[in-house]
Amino acid sequence: MGWFQNLFGGGRNRPPEIPALPPAPTSADILASVDAVQAQIEGRVPPAVTARVNRIAKTVDDMAPRLDRLGGGTAQAHTVVATATSYLPEAVGGYLRLPRDFADTRVINRGKTSLMILCDQLDLLGVTLDKISDAVSRADAVALVAHGQFLAEKFQTSSIALAPEAGLGSAQPQAPGTPGGLERP
Repeated sequence: MGWFQNLFGGGRNRPPEIPALPPAPTSADILASVDAVQAQIEGRVPPAVTARVNRIAKTVDDMAPRLDRLGGGTAQAHTVVATATSYLPEAVGGYLRLPRDFADTRVINRGKTSLMILCDQLDLLGVTLDKISDAVSRADAVALVAHGQFLAEKFQTSSIALAPEAGLGSAQPQAPGTPGGLERP
């Protein structure tokens, strides 16, 4: 259709085209991004940078399978994904593009070298990911306690509830052969 037909209604029956969004990164994509950064720095950065990147990588490795518990659209999930796929690679990439002598010795901002600035950025990313990981773990622990309370209430009056004399509810273990202890059949 030409612009004349579109101008006078020739193209009105077509729905507007909606651009396709790229798919959300998978756990494998997230882990691959962090692995790529680790490979990129190998033998090229001081140990202080390697240690910080490895700390971040371990936290991302721990968090990737748990991202579904954060909820796909939460700020926490976005932070984990963005750290692995954008923030970490960009920070390290910016440092690696600099000549080593310049990056490690030349003061560039507020008395800090590029190396110091990178370490500060990596520390911030590490602390942020640790806070998110702790929040998810706390939520899991609270859910576990709540489930235990539910089970205790549910089965406390059940016919399958353990009687204290069965020996299984006792706080003190009993040796085999004693009343209430476990014996081999």
